Formats: sequence, structure tokens, C-alpha cells
Amino acid sequence: MTATRTGIHAIVAKPRGFCAGVERAVRVVELALEQYGPPVYVRKQIVHNLHVVERLRARGAVFVEELGEVPRGAIAVLSAHGSAPQVYGQAGALDLRLIDATCPLVTKVHGEARRYVKQGYRIILIGHAGHDEVIGTMGQAPDRTVLIETLDDVARLALAPDEPGVILTQTTLSQDDTQALVDALRRRFPHLELPPSEDICYATQNRQNAIKQVAGRLDLLLVVGSRNSSNSQRLTEVARARGVKAHLIEDAGQIDPRWLEGVACVGVSSGASVPDDLVEEVLVRLRRLGVTSWEEIDAPDEGVVFNLPPFTQLTRAGRGL
Repeated sequence: MTATRTGIHAIVAKPRGFCAGVERAVRVVELALEQYGPPVYVRKQIVHNLHVVERLRARGAVFVEELGEVPRGAIAVLSAHGSAPQVYGQAGALDLRLIDATCPLVTKVHGEARRYVKQGYRIILIGHAGHDEVIGTMGQAPDRTVLIETLDDVARLALAPDEPGVILTQTTLSQDDTQALVDALRRRFPHLELPPSEDICYATQNRQNAIKQVAGRLDLLLVVGSRNSSNSQRLTEVARARGVKAHLIEDAGQIDPRWLEGVACVGVSSGASVPDDLVEEVLVRLRRLGVTSWEEIDAPDEGVVFNLPPFTQLTRAGRGL
């Protein structure tokens, strides 16, 4: 397609905005601040979005890398990405009042890891090294878990033919890349099993499917999300794999007007931890840069809501408050 800088068409992807796990985690911190007052300490970024973190920090949340930075007896929140068992042990040793905001879908993967290990399985985890979620999942059974990131890792994997194994995945991966790794693993080791239900989360799947649906019409895709957001990064990869130029931006201020030169159709999507207002600001900026027509692809409401953790049952070193 070709176009002048006027008359650009935009396609706005749905779903977008917070997924249920992010909504729950952010609300946990907000409620903790409302009920107990600041400071409320949060281990790691509650979700991987810089704007969300800064907004909560302005309300009195204190973000730390590890619980050792938290004063004894304080209120602490664990991020949506999940934590290794030793983190809970450290919270008890510090007499912290702990609120666990781990996404229930991540908790599901943790439970699978522990259950399969108890049955004698080796855990083959597909994910990105160093990501908070992967660190937490590997921490469930570090001596029995092998991380797979690439096809080269599959080729190097040593697994006895009679050793039972199960393939688990980080929840925010690309479906296409993950399936390629799963297929390669099962070609080498046909006996490897899969969990009863998919590990990649519904929100990640839905957002990737939306990009696949419209990619053939796009010259450019703008994905609103932070650099450390795995699911946001995967959206750009899905577009690029289909020949579409894609940029990951924190907010409207990062749009380079030169990106729109020669563009007839631009798509806008966002990661699952991005507030709606950031997307709206991107749309406002695009209007100023020459977008004159719009459409929003139709998608059903995801309709997923996760219950909040029981604030009335905060524990201090394993005891009710």
C-alpha cells in the first residue's frame, strides 16, 4: 500500500486493556493502600508496565527487588508474575503481612510443576530466561526443571527415553513459537506429555489472534506496552512474522512521525498490562499525525474475572493477624 501523510486509516485491535490477572493485581495494591495506608511494599513490578508502577508509587506503594529490603512486620505484596517458594519462606522469617497477587493462571502452572515432580516427572519449561514468571516457575522445582528457549536448546536436551517428562510454558509466549518448540520436543521425545489444559493465557492468545486477523491489511502496527512486558513483545513479533513493521511504545510520546510516511493503514494494539487511557492518548496523537478514518475490529468481551485474595486473612509468619 502507499499513501500520503493525509488520509491514513487506523484499525484498533480488540481485546486490549487490562487482562483479569493484571486487573486483580493492580486492585490488590490499591486496596491495600486504602485499607492499611502507605507504605505498602511490592516485590518486583506488580505488573510489567512503567506507567502503572509510577501511578501506584505516587499513591504510596514502595517497589523493591527483594523482600529483604522490606521492614520487618510490614505489609508486602507479591507481583502478578509469581514467586518461588523461598520468597514465601523469607516473608515468614521477616514476619511480613503478605498479600499474594500472583495471577491465578501462573499459580496453575506452579501447581502443575509441583504435582508432576511429585509423580517423578522432569519439567521441560518453555520460556524466556530471566523473566520474573520463569524465575518463579523454575523455583517450584529447580533441580527437576529444564528451560527451553530455542530449537538449539531442544537439540541439546538430554533426557532418558524412560524418564517421564511434561512440557509446561510461560503464560505470555507467542503461540506460534511455542508450538514450534513443542513439536520439536515431541519429535525428539515422543513420550513427553502436555498438561490437561493450555498454559498460555487466554488474554495473550486473544491479543495475538487479533493481530493475525488484521495483519494482511496493515502497513504498520503500534503496540502500546513496556519493554519488559513479554506479552507486548510477542505482539510485535506476531506482526513482524507476517511482514508488518511493528514498534513497541510506552506511550504516545514515543511515536516517531516518520514511521507513518508512506503508510495507508496503521494498526494499534496493547499488551495486557496497559491502561486504556494510554491507548486513547496514542489514538489522539495519531489523529494529529494524519489518521482520518478508524475502525475497531469486533471481538467478544473476554468476560474473565478473578477473585481477590482474602484480605481479611492476611498472615504474619503463618498466623492470623
